[in-house]
Amino acid sequence: MKKVFVMVIGCFLMVTAKSQVMSAKPQWVTIVSANLRCWECKNKLEKYLTTENKSSYESGIIKWTINLVRGEIKLYYLPDRITADDIKTIMNNAGFDADKELAEPEAYKKLPPICKRAEDGGGQKKGSPPCHIEPNN
Repeated sequence: MKKVFVMVIGCFLMVTAKSQVMSAKPQWVTIVSANLRCWECKNKLEKYLTTENKSSYESGIIKWTINLVRGEIKLYYLPDRITADDIKTIMNNAGFDADKELAEPEAYKKLPPICKRAEDGGGQKKGSPPCHIEPNN
């Protein structure tokens, strides 16, 4: 009788633990950035996100897509491991604005001139080829 009781309790605990793990469904978040408009910015942010993702095995960011024409990034993440605010902080630490939150000043200074905000002289210059398309080398 004791063994049956222990087995029932064990099964109950396993089902409960599994349902808690499965309860956090991945979500999408879209973040707009005033200084995410060129392929160089895209490469910098992706490198930072990849590094940040590897630095913490449990980071929760699954994948992302970047739309340079709109200046936005869509991220697919696990909300029980990371929040949208955490993702915005990661972007700010990389030097990029995230919605209404401005980039960290020191990180922003390290960005190449083209990756700066338009009001700081960044972005595409008149007469130059579109900066959202990576040039052929």
